[in-house]
Amino acid sequence: MFERVHAINDPFPMKEKHQAGSFKFTFSQLVDATKNFCPANQVGQGTFGCVYKGRLYNGLEVAIKRHSSPSQLDSWNLEFSNENFFLTKLQHTNIVKLLGCCIHGTERVLVYEYMPNGSFDEFIFGARTRKTYLDWHMRSQVVKGVAEGLLYLHKQCGLYVIHGDLKPSNILLDSDMNPKISDFGIARVYSPGIDEEFADRIVGSTGFVAPEYRERGLFSIKSDVYGFGALLLEIISGKRCFSLSSEGDHGFLNKRAWGLWNAGRLMKLVDPCLRGESDATEIMRCIQIALLCVEEDAANRPTMQDVVLMLSYQHVALPTPQRPAYLGAEMAMIAT
Repeated sequence: MFERVHAINDPFPMKEKHQAGSFKFTFSQLVDATKNFCPANQVGQGTFGCVYKGRLYNGLEVAIKRHSSPSQLDSWNLEFSNENFFLTKLQHTNIVKLLGCCIHGTERVLVYEYMPNGSFDEFIFGARTRKTYLDWHMRSQVVKGVAEGLLYLHKQCGLYVIHGDLKPSNILLDSDMNPKISDFGIARVYSPGIDEEFADRIVGSTGFVAPEYRERGLFSIKSDVYGFGALLLEIISGKRCFSLSSEGDHGFLNKRAWGLWNAGRLMKLVDPCLRGESDATEIMRCIQIALLCVEEDAANRPTMQDVVLMLSYQHVALPTPQRPAYLGAEMAMIAT
């Protein structure tokens, strides 16, 4: 399982990124903000730390990610410094804001703007009451916001950033359900004008890793496009893009969508919560866009600029999708 391995080539030394400009909190300030990291204030937990809701001395609500395990300090240092470098330089309505950080002994703490509605996966895969709340208008709002955020990373921010781990748990929702891309721990810069670059370690989350990256270590902006396509299939179907029962199945939804596309039965892919909605044409169009994004051949995938255009203008003609990644021999059974 490719779950957030953080030993990657680091183009920026720790000191440079830590000095990138985020506000430096004292550890005592963060202890006070979280009432000594009270378990009642914990709102999330990841591989490298717990996230707490806190309130600063000026009344501002914040999200505080804390790590204090000496045995994993090297890995967390890289994620910590990546977050500091990228998020202090990125300013976009669909990118989460980093407010500051703290280093205190083995403690590494990051302070973010607080997202009242938590992560998107809590709605897609959480309690039924939350899932039914996600009508197509809300899901479409998330899709378009994430696409705009990725386009900003790839082309508009001046840094040329590949996020590398786009998935529902890394999409946070503000009070108006607007999406914010978070977790830049394995993000990397790329060289404009170079189609593909080589990575010595494979990082990312199962189901969202493009095949050329997973199998040959080649990454590009099309790696993020693949991740966006997998995310879009999850948003539409309400199911995970990989098989929980088969560790080697990285393209469960790719196969299902492709089989249903060829059978002319795409509506079967759609989350039952959405099947009664009046936006069936737009939903079908988004499935086609997702299939374009998860194509096996990276050169055939659209850019995020293309994707934003296709999502924004319904009259723009879409290409016919080609073979998606991770298509298994059992393909004939998927559409049944």
